[in-house]
Amino acid sequence: MILKAASDPTRRALLTMLVQQGPTRVTDLAANFDLSLNSVSKHIRILETAKLVERKTIGRTHLISANLAPINLIDQWFNNLRSIWDLRLDKLDSLLTKETDDD
Repeated sequence: MILKAASDPTRRALLTMLVQQGPTRVTDLAANFDLSLNSVSKHIRILETAKLVERKTIGRTHLISANLAPINLIDQWFNNLRSIWDLRLDKLDSLLTKETDDD
């Protein structure tokens, strides 16, 4: 769900803005896009479902803020995958180097 939500360029742009600006009103976020307020709200709801943003309502004002905890989990997962591949590539390099040295 997290990767699917973050796969859309508009949603990635929204997340970037929220990280840079901090909690921001929905209407202020929408002003940065050539989209209707309703379309931006739908993108925000998808990010909320993925727990990538949080909404705080004060009266009629809806403040949206980024929640990077799920992204940190994905980053850790990618780092683990990278470590596995680094080990495999190192082993392959050792085997190829040994084979070259034996020739």
